[in-house]
Amino acid sequence: MAEFLDWDAGKLAAALRSGDLSAEAVMTATLARLRERNPAVNAIVDLRDEVELLAEARAADAVPVSERRALHGMPIAVKALSHVKGMRTTEGSPLFVDRVADSDSAFVARMRAAGAIFIGKTNVPEFGLGSHSYNPVHGVTLNPFDASRTAGGSSGGAGAALAMNMVALADGSDMMGSLRNPAGWNNVYGFRPSWGVVPKEVGAESFWQQLSTIGPMARSPRDCALLLSVMAQAEPGVPFNMPVQDWDLPEVCSVEGARFGWLGDWGGAMPMEVGILPLCEDGLDVLRGAGTVVEDVDPPFDAEAMYQSWSDLRAFALAGELAALYEDDGKRERLKPAAQWEIKRGMEMGAMALHHATRVRSDWFATAAKLFERFDVLALPVAQVFPFAAEWDWPKEIAGVAMDTYHRWMQVMVPASLLGLPAISVPVGFNAAGLPMGMQLIGAKGADVRLLEIAEAYHMATQWPQKRPPHIPNA
Repeated sequence: MAEFLDWDAGKLAAALRSGDLSAEAVMTATLARLRERNPAVNAIVDLRDEVELLAEARAADAVPVSERRALHGMPIAVKALSHVKGMRTTEGSPLFVDRVADSDSAFVARMRAAGAIFIGKTNVPEFGLGSHSYNPVHGVTLNPFDASRTAGGSSGGAGAALAMNMVALADGSDMMGSLRNPAGWNNVYGFRPSWGVVPKEVGAESFWQQLSTIGPMARSPRDCALLLSVMAQAEPGVPFNMPVQDWDLPEVCSVEGARFGWLGDWGGAMPMEVGILPLCEDGLDVLRGAGTVVEDVDPPFDAEAMYQSWSDLRAFALAGELAALYEDDGKRERLKPAAQWEIKRGMEMGAMALHHATRVRSDWFATAAKLFERFDVLALPVAQVFPFAAEWDWPKEIAGVAMDTYHRWMQVMVPASLLGLPAISVPVGFNAAGLPMGMQLIGAKGADVRLLEIAEAYHMATQWPQKRPPHIPNA
């Protein structure tokens, strides 16, 4: 009977701030819903004690209305890669089953200061590697639309929790597509902001590693903007931190006159499962009907060169983060094979390989800048396959083409990720088997707010998360 759990996050947050809803009532309903729905998907792990959570909710209700912040009393589960003080940070690894955080990650601290109440963690693949959320600590997260399939990753737990209306907002992180892939596969929205919009810890970011970023997921772009208004703060000690933006979207968003470039399967260089491109083209038709101009675009850059640049830079970055585990003989064997392979690649990489990777990256950036003189948005599918079998580790082939690495099947994510461009996954519907798909809308660096406005206009025309929720017995 707790219909307010199905509201947009903005409406729910406003009711909590005004006192029209009590935090205790919302938490009570959230916990009941978790007991009912979470076992079907295993989206939220390390759930905190209910007595403690209800006590925090009652404390939130005692805060004067005039002192309440943007996320006052909102139940939120944080991605299992990040720290929440007093909770485990396992990262899905058996090496960290007993690690308890003694402080919050920087963006978590901002959410706490804004009034969020942290109920648990959302599931991930081990160390966030791969777009399938399974690990030996917490198990596998299943797709709300078909429990035999994956929910994606690495923010798979977040995507599934949103689709099941267990939370109204979720954080995620995105190196190769970890905000966008699970959003597309769970019929919700995932926004990768421009690199530097959401700063991490001082000292955690480097001048070299500009690949991964924190971002929001929600059931509407407007709700993504709400969470960004909290997460995206100035931090002078973080390299390339971007200026704070105004995340208040217009009451009515428009795409009138926006110019879209449709990249499809990149001229055949990125094999696609049958049915994906037509669904994306249906989404583009919605945008055409709302006043946009959509133009097919020939491949603007060599896809293989781009992928190799990405692959080398990613391996080098991961080696820097995880080499200590790999070099410890007792810990190395407890890393999953994909992690061992990638760390080893990065550790063995030479200077000239890195130089070449950065040159290719720079060339693609210059090419993309020219494209954004013609287009406001570039569009690509959000995945090259529909959600695959939950027992797989990763797809070994697509449309008859063998995948040579554990992340090659997500190559469609590389164009935005390599350059740190803002990109949002928008739902585009379902195939005949009832499996969801999404489409990436990619903007120029720094055009985050405009991209959210465009996505919100699309959302108002389609309402996919609200129109097609998963079937939940007795809901």
